[in-house]
Parts: sequence; C-alpha cells; structure tokens
Amino acid sequence: MPQRHRRPLAVVLGTNEIASAVAVLLRRQGYSVVLSHDPDPPVMRRAMAFHDALHDDRCVLEAVIGRRAETWPELVQVLAAPNTVAVTRLTLTDLIVQGPIDVLVDGRMQKYAVTPDLRHLAGITVGLGPGFRIGFNCDIAVETRPACTGVLVTSGKTLDADGIPARLGHAGRERFAYAPAAGRWRTAIEIGTRVFKGVPVGHLDGAPVAAPFDGVLRGVVRDGLHVPARTKLLEIDPRGRQARWSGIDERPRAIALATLKAVMSHAAQRAPWPAFAAPTAMAS
Repeated sequence: MPQRHRRPLAVVLGTNEIASAVAVLLRRQGYSVVLSHDPDPPVMRRAMAFHDALHDDRCVLEAVIGRRAETWPELVQVLAAPNTVAVTRLTLTDLIVQGPIDVLVDGRMQKYAVTPDLRHLAGITVGLGPGFRIGFNCDIAVETRPACTGVLVTSGKTLDADGIPARLGHAGRERFAYAPAAGRWRTAIEIGTRVFKGVPVGHLDGAPVAAPFDGVLRGVVRDGLHVPARTKLLEIDPRGRQARWSGIDERPRAIALATLKAVMSHAAQRAPWPAFAAPTAMAS
C-alpha cells in the first residue's frame, strides 16, 4: 500500500463553493482533506471553490490552496504540503480502498438525487442539504435552505428541496440563466466581469445565452462542458459595488461551521484523536 498521510483523513464529496468552504475549515482543524469531484451538477461559482484546481488553475481560499491529484501517491504528496487540500477525480470507491476515512462529508448538493447509504464508510458521515435521513444514509446532516442554513439535523431527515433560491439583492431565480436543453457550453467571459442585460455571456450548442440583467458575473459553468437540461449556466450579482464573486461567502461559511461543529462533537465523544481547538473566526 502507498505511503499513508499522517493526519486524520477527511473526504469531501463535491468541489463546489459549499464543499470547498467545508474543506477549508477541516484543513485548518488539522485534517488532511480530499475533495472528490462529481460532475453533477456542474460547478458554477468557481471563484468561490477549489473546482478549477482540477484544470491546474490557481485556487486559494483564505490562504488554503487547492491542488490537483490524480493518483494516491499524488494525493499523499499534496496532503503533506502545508495549508493545502487535494482536489481529485478519484471517486469515493477509489479512496476507501487506501485506508480508513475519518470524516466523510457529502457536499455535492444533488438536491433531487437518491442519496446512497454513506454510513460505515467513515468514522462519521455528514450530509449537506436535501436527501439525507439520519440513521439511513448518514450519521448527521446540515440544513442548507436559506431560512435555516447551518441547522444541525440529528434525527429524522433534512428538508426537501423547494426550488426557491435565496435572494441576492433584489434578485431571486431571475439572476440565473438555465440550459433549456442538454448541450455543449462555450464561454470566454471570466467570473467577476461586468455584464449587461441581453448581451451573450456564452453559447449552448451555438445558441446565445444572455445576461438576464446588468450586474457582475458571479458564477459561470466552465467553458467546454457538456451540461444537462435545466442546469444553471450562469449567475448575475445585481448589487453593484457590494457584488461578491470570490472567497467564502456567508452561506457556505455557515454550513461549513455547522459541519465542523458536528465533526468536533463526534470526535470528542469517540476521542480517537487529540482534542481539537475551537475554530478561529475567519474574515469574510
């Protein structure tokens, strides 16, 4: 078996902004952290996530670096670096055969998918968002709906997806552009760019997809991906100078803090590792 990393291992399923915020807090708490990419749904808020490390782009969130690794030896090398998390296309099946996983967090945000039973695959399994039932497919869960973001669920199940996005400034669902059908997405516009209503941000199988109103491009699916129908392709932040498109935002941070609270509580009960210090406050 390849060389084992020295710290307890946390695997986070997903490379989106919520999974990435969880990874930052777990890494700061002393875990070796691996983010396992899942293509469904495509990651849109990429400047808030470690996702683009898969393409060897520079990804840094609050001084934590995301680096690509495609094999277990590469993972061990990445995990040995300070303030670094590994981002990989290796699946959970690939990872569990290498040794015990201490923490498993499902942060894929697959709101309408059937979630498999993750229990017994790690010391503690945490589900984020809809689709989780305690004692059925996870040990503990965290709500992600805007009205109850970060609430820990220790019995029963998480709330079902309601299809209602949180509001951002004056905009709700209308700040997104969706794929009307499956197709190949092409765009050359970078996140953080000022865009204007009606101007194409990209093309889906050659058909233009325009900005729904004036604002800053907060998120956009990476160029060249084949996307399913009804996928969110882009998001516009209408808040002017208050627009934000990079770093860890408030909602992902609240979910990540709740996840860390669940993990630390479980670790304290089992005490397989030295007690961890309380998480330090992080600047937005």
